[in-house]
Amino acid sequence: MSRDDDWTGWCTFFLKAIQEQAEQNRGKAVAILELYNRKKLEMVEQTHSQYAILALDWMFQRPIFSSSDFVRSSTIPKPTASRILAILKEHHMLKELLPGRGRRASVLAFSELLNIAEGREAF
Repeated sequence: MSRDDDWTGWCTFFLKAIQEQAEQNRGKAVAILELYNRKKLEMVEQTHSQYAILALDWMFQRPIFSSSDFVRSSTIPKPTASRILAILKEHHMLKELLPGRGRRASVLAFSELLNIAEGREAF
């Protein structure tokens, strides 16, 4: 039982909150799809690599990653994978969260994707 016995009001409030959250999530989904389509073209232009879309798909699945994880698990040849990462950092698509040092790999973030997911400039 509600405190004021206003079940209709409570249900209305609750359903409006659900609707608002759904609209926010729909907006994020649309923005993520638009980002993907835009980045497909940019990656091909920037990297001139047959692996550009494969790299993009990998980063959409793991927007925060170590450079060694990308090189090891992306199925892209190591020299090409390293070159792609360097190009994407140079073009500010990837942000270096933790620089590599010695044998430690750098930690990178796909900031545009993360910011859409967070709904704010977090990265």
